[in-house]
Amino acid sequence: MTQPRARFLLSMLRGAVLASALAAVGLNTAVAANAEPKVLRYAFRVAETGFDPAKISDLYSRMITPHMFEGLYTYDQLARPAKLKPLTAASLPESSDDYKVWTVKLRPGIRFADDAAFQGKPRELTAEDYVYSIKRFADPAVASPAWSEIEELELIGLNEYREQIRKAGQRFDYDKPIEGLRALDRYTLQFKSRETRPRMMEVFAQGDLYGAVAREVIEAYPGDSMAHPVGTGPFVLKQWRRSSLIVLERNPLYRVRVYDQEVDPAPDDAEGQALKARFQGRRMPMIDRVEVSIIEENQPRWLSFLNGEYDFIERTPEDFITQAMPNGRIAPNLEKQGKHAYRTVASDVLFTVFNMEDPVVGGYTPDRIALRRAISLAIDVDRELRLVRRGQAVQAQSLYMPGTTGYDAAFKSDMSSFDPARAKALLDLYGYVDKDGDGWRDKPDGTPLTLESLTTPDQFQRQIDEIVQKNLNAIGVRIAFKPAKWPENLKSLRAGKYQIWSLGTSASKPDGQDSLSRMYSGQIGAQNYARFRLPAVDKLYDEASHLPDGPRRQQIFDETKRYAVAYMPYKYRAHRFITDIAQPQLIGYRRPLFWLHWWEYVDIDPEAAAKFKH
Repeated sequence: MTQPRARFLLSMLRGAVLASALAAVGLNTAVAANAEPKVLRYAFRVAETGFDPAKISDLYSRMITPHMFEGLYTYDQLARPAKLKPLTAASLPESSDDYKVWTVKLRPGIRFADDAAFQGKPRELTAEDYVYSIKRFADPAVASPAWSEIEELELIGLNEYREQIRKAGQRFDYDKPIEGLRALDRYTLQFKSRETRPRMMEVFAQGDLYGAVAREVIEAYPGDSMAHPVGTGPFVLKQWRRSSLIVLERNPLYRVRVYDQEVDPAPDDAEGQALKARFQGRRMPMIDRVEVSIIEENQPRWLSFLNGEYDFIERTPEDFITQAMPNGRIAPNLEKQGKHAYRTVASDVLFTVFNMEDPVVGGYTPDRIALRRAISLAIDVDRELRLVRRGQAVQAQSLYMPGTTGYDAAFKSDMSSFDPARAKALLDLYGYVDKDGDGWRDKPDGTPLTLESLTTPDQFQRQIDEIVQKNLNAIGVRIAFKPAKWPENLKSLRAGKYQIWSLGTSASKPDGQDSLSRMYSGQIGAQNYARFRLPAVDKLYDEASHLPDGPRRQQIFDETKRYAVAYMPYKYRAHRFITDIAQPQLIGYRRPLFWLHWWEYVDIDPEAAAKFKH
């Protein structure tokens, strides 16, 4: 263990002594009423879209919502590997032997945050709230981008009812009983599926999407639910300036949750054990307010952090990683300022997606497959990782992400190959040649070949686009980039109104099936960004969804990797290293593996910051 890390852990253990003493005499170590509020300030690199769990899909909105809404289950913040634990549920779920019926008991006494929709009355969380919240995903009028995930659970009666009202143009009747989704009593929830679903509760551990909403609130703000999030979580929304500032404050009605009763780090996890000891007896959340700004350009976001405007920088920009972490260690000048760095391999993947319905790059004929594979072979991903990302990623070989089932660090494929000569040969073979002598390749029918890619207008992305443009020009292919804000590009992606786009995605649960959903036809319009349809892959997806984890399921994941390379609906490029850096006053941070909430587990210590001021 390095000396700086040892000193850091020792200071945490010393802090635990004080916390234990205070807890022993029944004192709460939360901020006293007359003290300055503890405020966590940091900036997102991409703007949010809103805060209605049933209507969002983007990462940055989903980083906000689980702090206001709560799912039935969550994951232990300190346990590695991930461990499912109850959140609003009273205990782990009960399931039938065939995993078709799941029963969940809720913890009584949990309250929603106050809202005018409740007319001044306390509002307790009940099983019916989860029934209503999940039904919203099936309502065609809500148009939830996550409906396909619920649809795949095959809750008895829900899919059929949705299809019935969709065809008839009727409104969704939320009072209609659904056999597969019922409140057995005030605090008991039952799910019934037509098929075996061994991992059903992993779905409902995503509080960012499946946290409970109150029907009264949704109905009180028709058409404006994105701006009126009211849940049972530790924070409430206080201010929202779209694409600029998001402010949340501690929920004064939040139930008692004590840090050391909520975490269970491994015995040999020194850092985790130190955190548990330091915060022994502390009620969560420990901070009073969170202010999230939106700064899309890397340089101003980095400089704002260095200048002390923010307590934390989430994902240190690649442009500045060598300045921040030379040779993989925090820079001496930053260490002297008391800053702490946290570097992890992200459970994510960067990829380029091709619209399989596009008349130029889409389709399943040999010439279209050859075009996509040639584009893949022409792109020098290693150059992007070295020069733009400053070595802060490793090349991806498949669709599966680190930390999830299906991922194999030893697996190698053509997904990572850079071979311009082979790219040219493929294009020549399938008739993509220069027919008019202008120096650019044409389509097999003789019409001009020009690719078009969505992009964002920031300087970082422009560097990547320049590499791609140079690579494709080198094989005689033209490409034009169409810049727009990220949320606008996402809308185009969802609607299938694009040709090519490069983006990234993160795992939301430990199962690799989420990655496979990007090739499943049932997820077109949702997670299947490429709009890829192949019966053989659909069959494998359906089989994997019903199987318990084991050799046959792993075999399916391996087989789908080969389909991904053969048809190339996506060019999987890289898995990122993420380096977060905290100011000395931010105590207790540990990046979650794939869940998105952590604010309730950290503290702001002004005295720690004061030690490093000159």
